Amino acid sequence: MENDSSSNSSTKDDIINHTFFNKYQCIKKLGEGSFGRIYEAVYKSEHFALKFEDINSNSDLLEGEARIMNYLKGPNIPLVRSFGTSGNYNILIMQLMGKSLEDLINLKKTFPIKTVCLLGYQMINVLEYIHNKHIVHRDLKPDNFVLGLKDLSKNLYLLDFGLARKYRSSTTLKQYPLVNKKKLTGTARYASINALKGYEHSRRDDLESAGYVLLYFLRGSLPWQGIPGKNKDERYNKILQKKMNTTPEELCEGFPNEFEKYIEYTRNMEYEEEPDYDRLRGYFIDVMEKENEIWDYIYIWSTNEEKELRKKEYLEEKEKNQINNLNTNNNQNLNKVNNINSNNTNNEIFKRKRTKRANSVTFIATREENKKRRETTVILNNNGDNLDKNYNNNSEIKNKIERNINNNSEMKMNYKFATKENSIQESKNRKNNTSRKNNRSKTHNNNRRRSRFESNKTLNNNINNELRRENDAVCCSEACIIF
Repeated sequence: MENDSSSNSSTKDDIINHTFFNKYQCIKKLGEGSFGRIYEAVYKSEHFALKFEDINSNSDLLEGEARIMNYLKGPNIPLVRSFGTSGNYNILIMQLMGKSLEDLINLKKTFPIKTVCLLGYQMINVLEYIHNKHIVHRDLKPDNFVLGLKDLSKNLYLLDFGLARKYRSSTTLKQYPLVNKKKLTGTARYASINALKGYEHSRRDDLESAGYVLLYFLRGSLPWQGIPGKNKDERYNKILQKKMNTTPEELCEGFPNEFEKYIEYTRNMEYEEEPDYDRLRGYFIDVMEKENEIWDYIYIWSTNEEKELRKKEYLEEKEKNQINNLNTNNNQNLNKVNNINSNNTNNEIFKRKRTKRANSVTFIATREENKKRRETTVILNNNGDNLDKNYNNNSEIKNKIERNINNNSEMKMNYKFATKENSIQESKNRKNNTSRKNNRSKTHNNNRRRSRFESNKTLNNNINNELRRENDAVCCSEACIIF
C-alpha cells in the first residue's frame, strides 16, 4: 500500500498531467462510473490504470475492491500493483486493459454468434474461477468486461469488484443464509430476476446476468431496456415484471436454442445450487460446431494484423496439439510394446524358472525314489529275518498249542468223571434233604399238636376250677338257708 502526502485538487484538470506517489503521471481519462474515475498513467515507459475514489465519499469501496482483486489474482483478473491515498483520493494502481465490451458494442451494434460464443466461454471460465474463490461479482455488465492489450488482446478480463462479496465461508464452504427484501445491488438491465426481487446474490445470479449480457450482444438490446418510471423503485419493478413475463424462448428467438437452454437453466437454479459450469460451456461448444466455426479467437472487431496473428497462433496450436496427440499415441504404442516385451521377458523368466524347478523336482524325486528303494530293500531284508523268526516262533507256539490240547483232553475226561460223581452225590443229597425236610415237618406237626393239647388241658383245668368254686358257693348259701 502506498501513501503520498502531496496535496492535489479534486478537480478533473488536477488529475490529468499530474503525478501521484511520485511515480505515476496521468495522461488520459479512460472512463467514469458511479463510484470513481479511471485514468491511464505512465511510469518508466510502462502504462498503468489508476482508479480514483474521493476520500470524502465515505464509500470505501475502492479499498475493498483492491483487497478482493489482490486475493483473486489469477487468469482473467487484472493484476493489482498497489493501493494508497494521495491528496483527496484513494487510488488503485493496476494493470492497464484494452477496450471494454460496452465500447465495442457501441461501435458494432451487435456481435455475431461466433464472437458471442468466444466471449461466453471465457465468461464462464472467469466466473467459475472467482466462485471457487468464494466470491460473487454482483454487477456483471459489458462495461466490466475488458480485453487485454497486444498479445493478450484475445483474452477477456473481469474488473470492477467494488460490489463483490463472499457468498460462503472459505473454511466450511457453507453458504451464507438467504436474505430477502434487500435493495438491488448492480445494474437493473442485467440483474437476475431473484436479485430484482430483493434476494441475496449467489452464483446463479452471476450466471444469469452473464446470459443477459450475451443476449444483449446478439440482439443489440433487451426487451426491458429503456422502460421509464417515476422513480428508481417503480422502474426496477417494471423491469422485473417484464423479465418475468419474457420467456427464454421469446428472449432467444432467432438464435440457436442453446442460448434458450442457458437462460432456462440459470433461471431455475436454487440459491445454494452448485452450477454445472461444464454444461454451460458445452452450450457454446455445441453452437460453434453447428456453425462450423473454429476457436481461433478472431472477433468481429479484430484488425487484419490481429487476424493474421490469431490464424498463425491457431495453426501453431493446432499443429502443436497434433504433435502432442502423435506423441501421446506414440507413447501409448511404446508403452504397449514395452508391456509386450516385458510380458515376453517375464514369460521367458517364468519358463526358465519352471524348467529349473521341474529339473529340481525331478532330481529331488529321483533322490527320493532311490532313498525309498534303499529303505524298501532294508525293510524286505528285515521282513525276511522277521519271517524266519516268526516261523520259528509259530512252530513253538504250535507245539505249545498241541500240548495244551492234550492237557485239555485229559482235563476234559477228568471233568466228565468228576461231573458224574457230582451228579450221583447231588442225587443222594437231594434224597437226604427230602428226608430231613419230611422229618422237620413231622417234628413241627408234633410240636403243634403238643402245644394244642397243653393249651386245651390248661383250659379244661381252668373250667373245672371255676365249676368247683361255683358249687362250693352254692353249698354255702344252702347251708345258711337251713339254719
